[in-house]
Amino acid sequence: MLMNIKDINEVAIIGGGPGGLMLGLLLQQRDIPFTIYEKGTQDVNADRGGSLDIHDDSGQLALQQAGIQEDFHQLARFDGEDTKVVGKDGTVYYTEVVDEDELGGRPEIDRGELCDLILQQIDDTHIRYHYQFESMETLDDGRCRVHFTNGETTEADLVVGVDGAFSKVRPYLSSQEIEYTGISMVELNVEDVEHEHSELLAYNQRGKMMTLGGNRALLAQLNGDGRIKVYVSYRMEKETMDDYKAMSIADLKAQVEQDFADWAPELQRYITEAGNEILLRRIYRLPIGFKWETQGNVTLLGDAAHLMSPFAGEGVNAALYDAYLFDQALAKADELNAVVRQYEYAMYAASAQSAQESQDNLELMFSKGAAEKMGDFFKSVLDDTED
Repeated sequence: MLMNIKDINEVAIIGGGPGGLMLGLLLQQRDIPFTIYEKGTQDVNADRGGSLDIHDDSGQLALQQAGIQEDFHQLARFDGEDTKVVGKDGTVYYTEVVDEDELGGRPEIDRGELCDLILQQIDDTHIRYHYQFESMETLDDGRCRVHFTNGETTEADLVVGVDGAFSKVRPYLSSQEIEYTGISMVELNVEDVEHEHSELLAYNQRGKMMTLGGNRALLAQLNGDGRIKVYVSYRMEKETMDDYKAMSIADLKAQVEQDFADWAPELQRYITEAGNEILLRRIYRLPIGFKWETQGNVTLLGDAAHLMSPFAGEGVNAALYDAYLFDQALAKADELNAVVRQYEYAMYAASAQSAQESQDNLELMFSKGAAEKMGDFFKSVLDDTED
């Protein structure tokens, strides 16, 4: 059933992360009715993830389209682009310190700050919290009826699943399951590094440090809240992570310390000086080039559409860029099914490229001689930029 976009009564956005919020803001600017349904609380994004690099050729395009790029620049940390690549023995293969006054292409912002920035622009009547998607069905008129676990229902002309890696909306478009990448993470936090861990801060610099050692890696990033977030990464069998999850905090920290006992002392400090706030997770992906048959009343955005590993910093940028692409489709087509089709076509092309880059980085980071190869890669990028 064809529907002119001027006749849309409701777009239901399932998920209130950066991508869902950005889509809502862009719909608001076009006076298209929408509601964002978030299963968590209003401050849910403050507790999700660490610092985010927002790329000028993807994520920042959405911010610009939404008219909030200048506000973003006021919050962003351009000195957060400092980068260091180190081998497990402490050998530094690459280091870069960016001038604080230099505007780079990938400034950093904490996830919570980014979400708040977008959220401040959205009329709060468009957002519902504690609404977890349960199921949906297509009605005779082509609209969708969505059921939530709290017993509430809603009807919408379009449902957009922006509900992450374990999307509950995705199965209504495809039977494709997510795949384990072979990589798992133990996320640690070193708190208040400026006052309590000044030597570690000086070593880390005001950005990110990556140490690569074959089947293991340490990825550390300074956050805006004064902590260093440490991603202790392993190539391991899927079931092995269950053994780690079964440990007490004390036993888990001891295990991680033992796993990295042969690494340089300055690198071990990222583990020994970390607090007791620990998160364990497996890294999943969708197949590169994942697609589905277009339905005019439901689509996907962000990780729900193109889950990829986090090793190229593409995840949030891809979600923001998806919202931008949807807005571009709205500008080019008058009929809803055509909008969805054009959006999906553009999203498939962009996300496949990002997913391939993420997969290539994963394979590089956990390969033999990874630190030296990664250092050479950054040097080549720097040389190309200077040329």
